[in-house]
Amino acid sequence: MALKPGVVSGEDYTQLVNACKDGGYALAAVNCVGTDSVNAVMEAAARNNSDVIIQFSNGGAQFYAGQGMADGFQAKVLGAVSAAHHVHLLAEYYGICVVLHTDHANRKLVPWVDALIDHSESYYAEKGRPLYSSHMLDLSEEAIDDNLNECARVLRRMAALDMSLEIELGITGGEEDGVGHEIDADADNSHLYTQPEDVLKAYELLSPIGHFSVAASFGNVHGVYKPGNVQLRPEILLNSQALVTERHNTAKNPLNLVFHGGSGSEKAKIAEALTYGVFKMNIDTDTQFAFSEAVGKYVMDNAKAFTHQIDPEDGTPYKKQYDPRKWLRAGEQGFITRLDEAIADLGSAGKSLAK
Repeated sequence: MALKPGVVSGEDYTQLVNACKDGGYALAAVNCVGTDSVNAVMEAAARNNSDVIIQFSNGGAQFYAGQGMADGFQAKVLGAVSAAHHVHLLAEYYGICVVLHTDHANRKLVPWVDALIDHSESYYAEKGRPLYSSHMLDLSEEAIDDNLNECARVLRRMAALDMSLEIELGITGGEEDGVGHEIDADADNSHLYTQPEDVLKAYELLSPIGHFSVAASFGNVHGVYKPGNVQLRPEILLNSQALVTERHNTAKNPLNLVFHGGSGSEKAKIAEALTYGVFKMNIDTDTQFAFSEAVGKYVMDNAKAFTHQIDPEDGTPYKKQYDPRKWLRAGEQGFITRLDEAIADLGSAGKSLAK
């Protein structure tokens, strides 16, 4: 199986997802906020010969457009569009397959997703492919029927453009760009675990419409928490797969499952989740820290260059040290090193379908 390098969608996206599930590996889904993080993701994927998922939250998209844009909604839309064009232009030259995705969109952010689908419709009319491979709706706060009916509405629009929809059933703890729920170690956190019956209902409603994936919650959270506060139970994924298989006599692992909150997760739990049809794992908190840690080390190692253009004692110029390309590159390299680890954990190294 071979795919053309670049952004994938439609049948190519489906083939990529199936290759992950059949091969027992998953793709790192990395939240980005600018060209530095986008390029670092593509560099890490290329050097590991791995395909990858580049995704943007609403806040990441707004930051991509520039904090100087006054209209927050317009910035979220145009930032996401600009980022997509950047990836479309360069991904082919990195020689890997890239899935372009937007992350958590709750009810108030559905208009953002609809606006991006508008852009994909225009792009599809011109290029014969969508601007984004997929979008996510996170309506997990709402009643299951309200959640799924809205997902069905959006998926009908997306299916016509060869796009896939990611939905959330159950609640991923923690918070990301204003979407999510903080966890309380002393509270009943049963809502962090998806019910297989809800997944079955989603399968029955959405599978006739188009391609979709499920971010099923099995105790995972955004962020990194004190050990013991988060109890991952990947077997919940197995239970959902088993129920759909039993009711509809499907092949093994009919659901396309997504692992949210991958940062800080136990490697054994990651490996177990891969056996249950997980093809995508989100990683954000760890890559943010890896970028910042590397920049911080560079600044400490070159401290004078960040307080003086010229050394006050011996007149040494520090232009080469404070050049933003130096410390931004240090951040990229830290980001890449953490992605090397994630790609190894997910087993996707050496398995790119790009030819």
